[in-house]
Amino acid sequence: MQRTRRRRLLFAAGALAAAPLVRAQAPAEKRTLGILSPHPKATAQQSAPYNARFKQLGWTIGRNLVIERPEDPAAEAALPAMAEALVRKRIDAIWAIGPEAALAAARATRTIPIVFWGVPYPVEQGLVRSFGRPGGNVTGVAFFAGVELVTKVLEIFRQIAPQATRIASLATPSASGTMDGKPYQVPMIDDAAQSLGFDFRKYSISNAGDIDAALVAALADGVQGIVVYGTTTTFRQRYRIAEFANRHRLVSGSTQERFADAGCLFAYGPSTGNTLLQSMGYVDKVLRGANPANLPVELPERYELAVNLSTARLLQLAIPQDVLLRADRVIE
Repeated sequence: MQRTRRRRLLFAAGALAAAPLVRAQAPAEKRTLGILSPHPKATAQQSAPYNARFKQLGWTIGRNLVIERPEDPAAEAALPAMAEALVRKRIDAIWAIGPEAALAAARATRTIPIVFWGVPYPVEQGLVRSFGRPGGNVTGVAFFAGVELVTKVLEIFRQIAPQATRIASLATPSASGTMDGKPYQVPMIDDAAQSLGFDFRKYSISNAGDIDAALVAALADGVQGIVVYGTTTTFRQRYRIAEFANRHRLVSGSTQERFADAGCLFAYGPSTGNTLLQSMGYVDKVLRGANPANLPVELPERYELAVNLSTARLLQLAIPQDVLLRADRVIE
């Protein structure tokens, strides 16, 4: 049985405990929230913390809050059509999960308020003018905005695998593109990788079909490890990526915590549950009439380091004690 040790409270309990004890006053009028996501609908158990948070904010689903959530088996490709369907329903706001959903929503409407979650580089993608002054109908919680997160992952990688020199990065840097359909330019991390002594090789993935070819190419290039950006495509294939890395004895790290649960050696990044709850604060505000143009884009409030000791044993690696002490979760 997997045992997980936490130094902090579970994200849902912690976030809810930190919320005001007095429930917010319920709005007089019923509102309709459209949820746009490429992921399958959450189970009742997975939805419980978010339903509880809605109640704390004064919203009861079915009473003063109506949820519209279109679904499609080919969700990622169908996002533009699903966004347009939500717009036709004359909803009051859209909660967009991930960059592909945020772009689809923003392209579908310039008037309905949109709150995004989990979007890297929202300025470069054209979703907002700046973090401080979004300037349009879009705001939310970004996944990251610069090179700091990836640099931190590389620093942890260096601590865990000091002998590794050549590593691969797997990402979908232009899969979602920009508002005008062009690939977006992101800050380069080559300098940071070089300063830490890495020969950094990049392998772009546009869809799930590219993953095997990218992994085989990285292996042929003699990489000793893999850093995976937590994008929609890589997240869906996280078990596959972790299995490949472990089978070929490659050290694997990611910018999204759940990759460690899938079998990657470690992951450092925003707490998924906590940032979703964080973005719900903005959902509440826009449903009550706040203008997204005046709501600064936020960065995640909590980052978590997860280390998978089962994978460490498989790779015959000893995790430094200071890394273990800093870990929020140690997966046995």
